[in-house]
Amino acid sequence: MAKYFLELSYMGTRYNGFQVQPSVPTVQGALEQAMKILFKQEIELSTSSRTDAGVHARQNFFHFESDVQITAKNVYNLNAILPADISITNIYLMHGEAHSRFDALSRKYKYYIYNYKNPFMIDRGWYYPFKLDLDLLNQAAAVIMGYEDFTSFSKRNTQVHTYICRIEQAHWAMEGDMLVFTVEANRFLRGMVRALVATMLKVSRGSITLDQLKEIIEAKNCAKADFSAPAKGLFLEAVRYPYKLTAVG
Repeated sequence: MAKYFLELSYMGTRYNGFQVQPSVPTVQGALEQAMKILFKQEIELSTSSRTDAGVHARQNFFHFESDVQITAKNVYNLNAILPADISITNIYLMHGEAHSRFDALSRKYKYYIYNYKNPFMIDRGWYYPFKLDLDLLNQAAAVIMGYEDFTSFSKRNTQVHTYICRIEQAHWAMEGDMLVFTVEANRFLRGMVRALVATMLKVSRGSITLDQLKEIIEAKNCAKADFSAPAKGLFLEAVRYPYKLTAVG
């Protein structure tokens, strides 16, 4: 059987997360159903990056194995079956040992904040009508880059072997009229980006100091961090691999 990577984007608003679950809509569930309709067989998908309920993705990947010959036309066919809020970008033929999750070098996320009422951003950003200090936010991001253990920013009952994450970049910037936090790391914990955002906003508003931010990180206690940032502002922007991806012909 051949192995393939499937690249997709989606709006996560109406999905109960990425990974398939019984009796609730998920991104994986919608994809597997579309593939079953098209290929007349069950195809099991493995994901590169699981996203929580309501989180969006501009780029994410699955991998799967199949004895069905996959062609470029199948991208069009699957998109015709899938709902409007999920889109397949490409399907790539891979070598047999390729793994969409374990081969990934990094994942990049962006979190979007707007401070005036905007009906067009209601599902794509966090309406946060408070004055924020961009310089303080970037000082907080610099503090975060000095650490690797993010136990304090992982939701309870997260089943992982380690809380170590190597952050490659973390910064805040204005993109048009949006305040955007960009962060890239080799891996992320469940709820980590949203907790980082909400906690850094407390620094910007003067609720906590930079030294207190360090204390929160070093406490390794998720009760210390703020997890209030809503899912709708978070986008998985990109997943980076060490090899070139070649689309099926």
